[in-house]
Amino acid sequence: MPIYDVRCRACGATFEINRSMSRADEPAPCPHGHEDTVRLLPTVSMTGRASARAGSPSAGAGPAAGPAGGGCCGGGCCG
Repeated sequence: MPIYDVRCRACGATFEINRSMSRADEPAPCPHGHEDTVRLLPTVSMTGRASARAGSPSAGAGPAAGPAGGGCCGGGCCG
């Protein structure tokens, strides 16, 4: 069952709930008893680096061939 993050608008508490996707939009009362809550958007974390760009002539040529890309900008921001 998915885990959803929920924040209480009244006291600011953030908590998790486990429920089926079909019930994801149902209200979830705060552990402190408040009813005004909102489900938070999920966050995604991506880590790691690609060893070489697909189809690159420098693939497998080692570190002297240039930076191996990854992420949103091809590795330029990961130095």
